[in-house]
Amino acid sequence: MAGITNAEFLNKVIPFGFNVATLGGYSLDTPTIKASEKIIKRGRREFYFPLDEIFPYIESEAALIKNTHKNVKVSANLRSTTSQPIIELSSIKDLDIVEINCHCRQDEILAIGCGQEMLKRNDLHKFISEVADNANSKVSVKIRANVGGVDTLKIASLIEDAGADYLHVDAMKIGAGADYELLKNLVNQVSIPVIGNNSINNEPNLEKMLKTGVSGFSIARAIISGNLDFDILKY
Repeated sequence: MAGITNAEFLNKVIPFGFNVATLGGYSLDTPTIKASEKIIKRGRREFYFPLDEIFPYIESEAALIKNTHKNVKVSANLRSTTSQPIIELSSIKDLDIVEINCHCRQDEILAIGCGQEMLKRNDLHKFISEVADNANSKVSVKIRANVGGVDTLKIASLIEDAGADYLHVDAMKIGAGADYELLKNLVNQVSIPVIGNNSINNEPNLEKMLKTGVSGFSIARAIISGNLDFDILKY
């Protein structure tokens, strides 16, 4: 995430020890694309492509990664108010995983019921099931933990029941970094792989995250900022 996880960036960092590379997050339908435009206008870095350009762009970016790193899985984090654009995108040959974005917290995205607001949708199970039942790739759902009015453990079970293959958790806890206890509970709650995210900016925090039992971890901002001072390959 963080506005620059395109193929050029990912091809540079994959050799440091990553086996999955996530593009995006990208907006796929008219409401989310318009929201992205508004985000850019207020000065925040954001992926933005018109509706007629976004699909071929992601296809090209996925191919650029696969052509360089054939054994790395390519994922795309995707925002859409309906399931169909995500299903359609899953047909891209070089895309191994489509990830439903239930974690973005930008106001413009929340205003259209997307991002972390997805966690409050009455039809979330149906949305995920539609993707899982019809996608030509694996399906991940990335959520933000500890969202007000949302029971993260119940949501995790819903996501698993809906057929997702992975649960990717931004284990955010306001004022406290990553919520390691919640991650541990999530791992014990579901049988699908849980990928931990948040506060991996030093080796002790990574070790804390791995002790929760997660199947893997994701990093973006620490690498982008150049503040990662430990060897990922050790883990």
